[in-house]
Amino acid sequence: MAKKVKTQFSCQACGYVSPKYLGRCPNCGAWNEMMEEKIEEQPDRHSRVSFTGKKTTPVTLSKIVSQKEPRVKTELEELNRVLGGGVVPGSLVLIGGDPGIGKSTLLLQVSQQLNKAHGKVLYVSGEESAEQIKMRAERLSVVGNDFYVYPETDMTAIRQTIEELQPDYVIIDSIQTMMQPDLSSAAGSVSQVRESTAELMQIAKTNQIAIFIVGHVTKEGALAGPRMLEHMVDTVLYFEGDRHHTFRILRAVKNRFGSTNEIGIFEMREQGLVEVTNPSEVFLEERLAGATGSAIVVSMEGTRPILVEVQALITPSIFGNAKRTSTGLDYNRVSLIMAVLEKRAGLLLQNQDAYLKAAGGVKLDEPAIDLAIAVSIASSYKEKGTSPEEAFIGEIGLTGEIRRVNRIEQRVGEAQKLGFKRIYIPKNNLSGWQPPKGIEIVGVATISEALRKIFK
Repeated sequence: MAKKVKTQFSCQACGYVSPKYLGRCPNCGAWNEMMEEKIEEQPDRHSRVSFTGKKTTPVTLSKIVSQKEPRVKTELEELNRVLGGGVVPGSLVLIGGDPGIGKSTLLLQVSQQLNKAHGKVLYVSGEESAEQIKMRAERLSVVGNDFYVYPETDMTAIRQTIEELQPDYVIIDSIQTMMQPDLSSAAGSVSQVRESTAELMQIAKTNQIAIFIVGHVTKEGALAGPRMLEHMVDTVLYFEGDRHHTFRILRAVKNRFGSTNEIGIFEMREQGLVEVTNPSEVFLEERLAGATGSAIVVSMEGTRPILVEVQALITPSIFGNAKRTSTGLDYNRVSLIMAVLEKRAGLLLQNQDAYLKAAGGVKLDEPAIDLAIAVSIASSYKEKGTSPEEAFIGEIGLTGEIRRVNRIEQRVGEAQKLGFKRIYIPKNNLSGWQPPKGIEIVGVATISEALRKIFK
C-alpha cells in the first residue's frame, strides 16, 4: 500500500508543530522560524489486512461456506461452559472484575493449558514486570516452552511482536494500560482504550488469533471506558465475588458464540483457581437446620440449575422509617415482594426492618426467585422455620398470583438429585411433563395459599 505524504511546519527554535505556516511561533514567540516538513502517513492500521498481506474482499452471501466455529477446550470445564464450549480462534474476549478478584490468575492458568496442548501464547502485561509474572507463575506452578511474557504498553511494539512471533493466543493485561503512540491522550482515556481495542480486533479477525483482554471496572462494577468497548468484542465475561471469600463466579453477559448468562464457579486456593463442579452443594453446605428466615430456591443460570439459600431477617424498626437492605438480590424486587405480602397475605411489614441476602456471594436476578424471597420473609416474620427438605420456585405478580416459570423439569430434577423431598412450584407448571420419582410436587396459585401450605 502506497504511503501518503502530508506537510507540516515546525519551529526550528522550540520544535512546536503546526499544520499551517505561521509567521510567529505561538509557543516561543520567535519570528520566521517555521520551516516546512514533509512526512509520510502510515497506512490505516484498522484496515482488514492480515500479517501476510491478505485483504478482505466483498463476497456474495450465497458463496460463503457455512461451517461450525472450531473450539479449543481448556482443562477448566467451567470456563469452557461460559465461553460456549471452548475458545474460538479469532475471537476477542473481554474479562472484567474488581481488583484482586483473580483475573490475572485465571488467565495465567489458562495460558499454560492452551500452551501445553494447543499452541503458542503471548502474555502482554502493562501492569507487571516479567519478574513479577514469573513469581506468580511459580506459585501457580505454571510453566511452558512456547509461553512468552512481554511487559509492554506501546501498541505499535505489541503489534510488531505479534507479527514476528505469530502466536495462537494473546493475553492483554490490561487494556487500560495500552497506548497508541500517535494519540496525545493519556493511557486509560476513552480514545486510547477504543483505538487499542480496535487494533486488537483487527489483529484477531484477520489472523485467527484468539485474544483475551483484561478490563478494569468502575466502583459501580461496570467495565471502565466507553460502552462501545463491550460492543466491539465477541464475548464479555464478568469475574464476580468477594475478595474476603474463596468462591468466584465467572458470568457471561455477551457471547457471540454461545448462550449468555452462563456462569462458571471457581474456588480461590493457594495454588490458584480450582473449578467447583457441583455449586449447589457448596451454597447449601452451611445451612442451619430449623433456622427461621431461610428458603431454598432453584435458580437457572444460563442452562445450569443451581440451588441457593435465600436468607431474610425481619426485626421491628426502632426509628420512624423501616430500613430495607439486600445483598445479591435486586432491591426493587425485594421491596415489591414485601408490598405484595403486606397487601395480599396480611403481613404487617411497614414497621419492620428487612435484611435479605443470597448466601454464598451469588447474585440472583430472575423472576423465579420471588416465591423463595417471600417465604424467607414470612418465615422470619412468623418465627417459623421451613423444612430443610423443601425448595421453592415461582414468580409473584402484583395481585398475589404465582406465575409460571421456564425450565421447570431441570429445576425439579436438580432439587431431587440433592435430596429434597418436596418442592413448591406454580400451579400452571404442573402439566405437560413427568415429575421425577422421590420428590413431592406441590402446586400453588397464590402467595396466600403458598404460605398457608408451608406454615400450616
